[in-house]
Amino acid sequence: MPHHCALLTWVLFPLLGLGAAREEDCSLPIVPRKEWQALPSLCTQSLSQPVRYVVVSHTAGSTCNSPALCEQQARNVQFYHKQKLGWCDVAYNFLIGEDGLVYEGRGWDIKGDHSGRHWNPIAIGITFMGNYMERLPPTRALRAAQSLLACGVAKGALNPNYEVKGHRDVQQTLSPGDQLYQIIQTWPHYRE
Repeated sequence: MPHHCALLTWVLFPLLGLGAAREEDCSLPIVPRKEWQALPSLCTQSLSQPVRYVVVSHTAGSTCNSPALCEQQARNVQFYHKQKLGWCDVAYNFLIGEDGLVYEGRGWDIKGDHSGRHWNPIAIGITFMGNYMERLPPTRALRAAQSLLACGVAKGALNPNYEVKGHRDVQQTLSPGDQLYQIIQTWPHYRE
């Protein structure tokens, strides 16, 4: 009889969401590069997974609150990084829009150019599109970022004990803005 109880436990835990996270648990819709009409990436350096750190920044540029505006803003950021700075792609792994959607940048597997020589090879870079010095990002954008992090753990791309850092924690910058920085400091995985 105890064997049947153990078997039942292994069958029920995943169904009830009590077992380990699984990739299929990741139901977050991420807007793929093709949908926001990203230019082709020339980046080739892989990230070793699971990644231990997440660096949160803001673009300090225009905000976007609809898919059409956020797709355009993602293209603007990529254009600046590729055409003006000469980088191989948009710097970030993911971009968060005020529309509550996550836009794929370099994705989970490719090293970003978001936080300097030391942090880029060991961190996922997530940026919020907008300037958050004086204003808060909307709740739906914050929720999207949290869902993205949970998705990363479920996919095995993020270490379950990952640490969130503000951009200003790892480089001399005002990013991610005073208001967003105060918020991420309350997140359970935040470490200065």
